[in-house]
Amino acid sequence: MSDDAALLMMAKVLEAQKPKAHELKDAPAFYRNMETVLDKRRMDQTMLTLLPARPVVDFSSCDILSLSKQVHVHFSIFPFFHLSKEVEVFGERSGLLRMAFMDELAKNPNFVLGSSGSRLMDGNHAYVEELEKEIAEFHGAKTGLFFDSGFDANTAIFSVVPQPGDVIVFDELVHGSIHEGMRTSRATAKRPFKHNDVGSFHEILTHLNRSLPSISSGTSTVLVSIESVYSMDGDVAPVEELLQAAKEALPLGNFEFFIDEAHSTGLVGPQGTGLVCALGLEESFAVRLHPFSKALGSHGAVVLCNQTIKTMLLNFARCLIFSTAPSFPALAAIKGGYSLLKSNLGQMRQESLQPIVRHFFKKILAHPTYIRAEEAKILTIPLAKGWEGRKFLTHIVPINHRGLENHLLAAHCQFAGYCVWPIDYPVVPKGQGRTRVIFHADNTFEQIDRLVALITEWAELMLQRERLGAEPLMAATEGVNLDWLTKVVTTSSSTMNEGLHYAKEVEVA
Repeated sequence: MSDDAALLMMAKVLEAQKPKAHELKDAPAFYRNMETVLDKRRMDQTMLTLLPARPVVDFSSCDILSLSKQVHVHFSIFPFFHLSKEVEVFGERSGLLRMAFMDELAKNPNFVLGSSGSRLMDGNHAYVEELEKEIAEFHGAKTGLFFDSGFDANTAIFSVVPQPGDVIVFDELVHGSIHEGMRTSRATAKRPFKHNDVGSFHEILTHLNRSLPSISSGTSTVLVSIESVYSMDGDVAPVEELLQAAKEALPLGNFEFFIDEAHSTGLVGPQGTGLVCALGLEESFAVRLHPFSKALGSHGAVVLCNQTIKTMLLNFARCLIFSTAPSFPALAAIKGGYSLLKSNLGQMRQESLQPIVRHFFKKILAHPTYIRAEEAKILTIPLAKGWEGRKFLTHIVPINHRGLENHLLAAHCQFAGYCVWPIDYPVVPKGQGRTRVIFHADNTFEQIDRLVALITEWAELMLQRERLGAEPLMAATEGVNLDWLTKVVTTSSSTMNEGLHYAKEVEVA
């Protein structure tokens, strides 16, 4: 199962872990000090580096509806497009989003390429305002405001909107961008509650109502931050239960909910309008964030809110005030993505995900090797529990592991041309490393079957290692470098033999 491109990729990662500071003894202190900091990460074998792209079967990217991928299509199935002859020449192998994007360009032949300034100066124009209004109406919101990214938007929301006296209560697993915003927030306090735990949430709200006069009197507000679908766990927030708990704990109603719909936009609700719209709770949320970089296959984000919050962001969100406005091509791609969501084709792609995920659960849970590996605590799939009774299955399925063995499974799949990635701290809590599998609209049942085969092949290898007395691949501690990346390269390019027990050093040119 060796793959030269995958081996080179792994070798590049391994090369990045080599200490560098000692090579810069004569360099300026400015660079030497930075390399010393980087060496601490290299010692933990967690140094990040850019990797070359290669053709793979995609179980990792954010392009969930496969709108950006190259697909073979015929124009007759796109009656809602009015493509020019110039577009048709090369459209036969274009991705769906590219086709919708080119159609939007054709409708606006005199577009200006650059944005010319910030939204508050020369960068505002009718097209961007009309698109904000269209998207707000699509999601059943009063108004919307574009940001360059979901990260920028969350940072702006939580640094600007909370006022002195307010308290932010947040799910402990919310995205890092929310934490970034809270660092500069003027809120009086920030309190996490246990992930998706309604009891923990209710307890914290009750305590705040009893202990803070500004909350118990209703002069300040509790701002609740949650996500619709959590990006590393793949589970769905118990939105209705959380809202009910807030009403019970804060009878004056001085609470507002903020939700990040990054991983439900385009995937949940009518035409992919999101979890809030699916539940009919549009009026229960002060702020909804819909990034365009996931299912829509584009870039940027929109904050859905009322005019008061929009005006606050326009006046105090530094990342918006001091950034140029989105350019027309960026907006045209967003417009094209929403055109696809509204089409029958978009609905078909949204609906195609559920059978794909259900097929995965059905196949892997019935596999005898998976059953034995789970009993041996080599791997677990938390979302597999009760999957048959859930009406909606998310496209994100984490596979949990011991120590650093998620890197072994990811490498095993990568060498077979199937792309999944290992996830570790600080993206997830310490000791909770996992392999994250993301399903896409264009994944086939045959690809799912092969992925299951790869996972169970790897599980069989790990079971063999245990029978041979090998220790699990655990994280480096107290400066001890376990050279786990060397073991990844060796293990993944070997066969089912004793090499699984004794990983040998490899030379990387």
